[in-house]
Amino acid sequence: MRDFSNDCANLALNTATLGHMLEGRGAGWSPEQVIDACAERGFGGLVLWRREVGGRAFEIGERVRAAGMQVAGLCRSPFLVGPLAFNSVSETVEDFNAAVDTAAELGAATLTVVAGGVVAGSHSMSESLKAVTEILASVAPYAERNGVKLGLEPLHPVYGGDRSCLVTVRDALAICRNAGSKNIGIAIDVYHVWWDLALEEQLSTLGDVRILGYHLCDWLAHTKDTLLDRGMMGDGVSDLRKIRRVVEDAGYDGLCEVEIFSEDDWWLRDPEDVLDTIVQRFKTVC
Repeated sequence: MRDFSNDCANLALNTATLGHMLEGRGAGWSPEQVIDACAERGFGGLVLWRREVGGRAFEIGERVRAAGMQVAGLCRSPFLVGPLAFNSVSETVEDFNAAVDTAAELGAATLTVVAGGVVAGSHSMSESLKAVTEILASVAPYAERNGVKLGLEPLHPVYGGDRSCLVTVRDALAICRNAGSKNIGIAIDVYHVWWDLALEEQLSTLGDVRILGYHLCDWLAHTKDTLLDRGMMGDGVSDLRKIRRVVEDAGYDGLCEVEIFSEDDWWLRDPEDVLDTIVQRFKTVC
């Protein structure tokens, strides 16, 4: 395993950790403030959200690189299927392509893809995953032409109904292969896989599929909200060192992205303190 105890060159901040992907949440820092604060602490990269980037993708991307960091990713695609998705596939494809355009202009390494929940009326995870595969296969060529990799992220099973019918790495790998495009890989988030005892076995079957992202946080033993009560690394029950070992043994050597949704805790704190805590935890418990 890599040694993170001496610096933060392998650390990235997902700006959701400061609440900025939701209107009116967090401290309301501008992208420039976030960039400067992370650069001062030696972060290796940033992952931004479409809402905060808006029409300034090129400008913000250049600012990140000028500060000595990478734009590690952009969050995220629209939900592809399920109750939170657009009413039609054509609308989904249009918005997906817009996200690709933003990622390309930003110079983001990866666009995160979240599948969406079970298709209405289907009562079927398998049929929903089939629909996800079909849509992903239709949009992947556009992303590939624009130099954007797609990081397909399985979510915790608690989100199966509305946010993600994709809940295992096994199924994510199957979608990557069946979609038929080499620019599709997977993203592994501690919050969504910490419970999965088959993770190591599943990652041993990667083959040609690449891990395009690794996301850090923790699962609190007494979480109050499965979406907006994630824990800071070291505050929960996840075996962070083992999960990272498994991910790195599977070939991942990229940035470790801290992504914490915490409406009633970390989003209420001074962002300077949040960033300092991230650095300390990254060096000691991750």
